[in-house]
Amino acid sequence: MSVAMTASRFSLCRLLLTVIKFAAVATAQDSTNGMTLDYSRYINNFLGTTNGGNMFPGVVPAPFSMVKLGPDVVNKTTDAYSGYLPEGQIFGFSMMHESGTGGAPKYGVVSQMPAVGGVPNPLLDLGRNRTTPDVATVGYYRSELDSNVTVELAGTERAGFYQYTFPAAGEKSIVVDVSHVLNSFRGFGWGQGYAGGSFARTADGYTGHGIYNNGWNLAPNWTIYFCGHFDQPFVAKTFTGNDTGNATNLFSYGAANATAGIYRQGGVFTFDSSTVTSRVGISFISTTQACSNVAFQIPANTTLSSLVTQAQSRWTDDVFSKVTVSETNTTVLTQLYSYLYGMHLLPSNRTGENPLWNSTEPSYDDIFTFWDLFRCSTALVQVLQPQSYEEQLRSIIDIWRHEGWLPDGRSSNFNGRTQGGSNADNVLADAWVKGVRGSVKWTDAYAAMKTDAEVVPINNFDKIANDSSTKEGRGALPDWKEYGYITPRFSRAVSRAVEYSANDFGLHQVATGLDLTDDAEKYLNRSRNWRNHWNPQQAALNFTGFLVPRYANGSFEYPYDPLSCGGCYWPDPYYQDLAYTYTLNAHHDIYHLIALSGGTLSFTSRLETFFKPGVYTAGNAAYGNTIFNPGNEPAFTTPYLFNFVGRQDLSVKYSRHAAKSFYNAGPAGIPGNSDAGAMQTWILWNMIGLYPMTGQSWFFVGSPWFERMSVDLGGDKTLVITSCGGNQEDAIYVQSLKVNGCEWAKAWVEWEDVFANGGTLEFVLGAEQTRWATGELPPSPAS
Repeated sequence: MSVAMTASRFSLCRLLLTVIKFAAVATAQDSTNGMTLDYSRYINNFLGTTNGGNMFPGVVPAPFSMVKLGPDVVNKTTDAYSGYLPEGQIFGFSMMHESGTGGAPKYGVVSQMPAVGGVPNPLLDLGRNRTTPDVATVGYYRSELDSNVTVELAGTERAGFYQYTFPAAGEKSIVVDVSHVLNSFRGFGWGQGYAGGSFARTADGYTGHGIYNNGWNLAPNWTIYFCGHFDQPFVAKTFTGNDTGNATNLFSYGAANATAGIYRQGGVFTFDSSTVTSRVGISFISTTQACSNVAFQIPANTTLSSLVTQAQSRWTDDVFSKVTVSETNTTVLTQLYSYLYGMHLLPSNRTGENPLWNSTEPSYDDIFTFWDLFRCSTALVQVLQPQSYEEQLRSIIDIWRHEGWLPDGRSSNFNGRTQGGSNADNVLADAWVKGVRGSVKWTDAYAAMKTDAEVVPINNFDKIANDSSTKEGRGALPDWKEYGYITPRFSRAVSRAVEYSANDFGLHQVATGLDLTDDAEKYLNRSRNWRNHWNPQQAALNFTGFLVPRYANGSFEYPYDPLSCGGCYWPDPYYQDLAYTYTLNAHHDIYHLIALSGGTLSFTSRLETFFKPGVYTAGNAAYGNTIFNPGNEPAFTTPYLFNFVGRQDLSVKYSRHAAKSFYNAGPAGIPGNSDAGAMQTWILWNMIGLYPMTGQSWFFVGSPWFERMSVDLGGDKTLVITSCGGNQEDAIYVQSLKVNGCEWAKAWVEWEDVFANGGTLEFVLGAEQTRWATGELPPSPAS
């Protein structure tokens, strides 16, 4: 192609970009009447519910809602992490769930279950199959049971709404079982326990509480209170017993029966009407507050349709309308808005529902976990939900004030588990360098980070990794402070060393901002300790130098296969990924890593080999037997590392290939566990055409999917991203870029360039791989 032709093409693209920039966005407005688009029609609630995605498809009435009302399914072989499985029997519809998590199920509490034909023993299995696939939209869920009962669900942030349609013939009952929980079949001892509670009939329903424990985060006893109402007259029987109890003496017909203890208890409510609705409030504080929650949020005579409309409006206003695009392809729009929906299901906003201490600070729970989220999820929450993001930061700092530790994971008001480093440090550092101030008390935030960096947490003797605490903090800190690396006496030694380095870099960033010069220097030096695991003699796939285990006497475990990690789990040297992968994770010190790897060309080749099909024969065939595993967070940033060596085109090539190969709009639409939205935010950044570098104030430049995307940043600030000449199939490579109207030659942009006050990114795309980014390379502060 001649220079003249190229210039002509660019001129045409620039002209078209100007038109696109000021054109109305077709999908932001209904083309017939100018009304706001019904974004909820693009949400596939079942996206990510198969292929191990574990997404919750039930009713989430608002972003970060405490109530998540949906079915609990059991097939007695597979853990239903979110309650849902496409196959198996529904044995209850409960009000609390998590979404997209692994490990073991959590919650599935405060349940109702319909029954037809009498309930002689409510302690026996009442599970029913479904006659048709479940139906779900934003704020609505429906199951058709083989008992000919239709169950429809809706709700609000603190209350749930059940609507039952029974067959005309037969006895019609609803069973409330306080002991109902989601079970685990993995055999790791992570199943949830029921530890008792109370149950009492009221004039139009019931009240009570349940006490539960364990689950993946090994929580001690915690309590949830409930308050339920029915809209139809009933005959009620309360019960107390155990699984082998005699049905003839389980029941009480008294006015009330509130029994404390470890026995299963609840009630059977029998109706004459074929249509019954129930309103149920929950609270972590008291039954009184549970009753207040339902009375305020779902008063009597509320209709299911009004709650669904309310939920859809809330999601549209708070989430969907913040991102508008020029796209008309329904499949792509389903991906975009379903991913936006999926990233807003966790954590749970429980402000006003903290049972542990009185505080004026916000309260969030169900952080599952920062190990999954710190790389790209929390950064996108800051962009899209700046107010909630600040509240979440204040919440974790308040946990430190009252419990002494920041959480890495937290659920049912209890810290746990910490898989690697103390990665709340990374989240706080990321917020600091991107200008979050507001009501965050940064002196407290830094003191909390310093607790992680200096204080050894008490060992909770977790059976799966009993060498040090998995509850909170940095369990391997003794080695880190003594040797500057972590010996094999600690599990996950090498992967923890990589993360501790990043954690210490986070402390350096905040200490620098607070003018704590000595601390800033100390933690910058400690952030380089990952280098102490580098063995220059270790080889794999014609490359030398990898991060491997190291003993107290300074020797390496050698030889060590960088393509092996044992089980890649809690007891092993590396957690959830290979030595090859973790060797590429010193992102704050990348130029030193490049030098150790043999220079730019060798490092580029090492990266390309990471994505080459067939080089890892023990790998996942679904991923082409690549070393790269798109379902594991340690590899999230790796496709973008080419930007550090002047090959932004290769970052686009491999990140777009991952996005197109491993994500789709169907039930298997994410590659493995969502991990509380981590997978969704990874591909959303890919769609935007940027990718964050956690703990630093800049973003990699990728390649946007859309001719025009507008992102509402709040406070009348907007980021507008336009592209010309591209398509989603092959013309994906950046030919040129303007930032805020100025020609741009760097493969990165700062927070201040595009997010702090809004801005514009104007891309020219094409099928040709070009080296347009001839300017300054991205920063690497520790190098």
